[in-house]
Amino acid sequence: MSITKERKSQLIEKYRREATDTGSPEVQVALLTQRINELHEHLRSHKKDHASRRGLLMMVSKRSGLLTYLRSIDHESYTTLIGSLGLRK
Repeated sequence: MSITKERKSQLIEKYRREATDTGSPEVQVALLTQRINELHEHLRSHKKDHASRRGLLMMVSKRSGLLTYLRSIDHESYTTLIGSLGLRK
């Protein structure tokens, strides 16, 4: 249920703003989206795993907050990010 090191490195490389960037909102949203997708697949087969469902809801809420923040400071970056991640069609 966790992201592999290689996949995390790929996501950071793809969404970072500069060479040493690992914590920008774009990177955080990309990593959360990956974790949410993996957890969503887990919950499809384990319907009674309510602890993981709570974790999923907390991650979705955190991602939503980060997206709201990103939209308020840099709308162009926000639209690019949601387009590349396939969010809010």
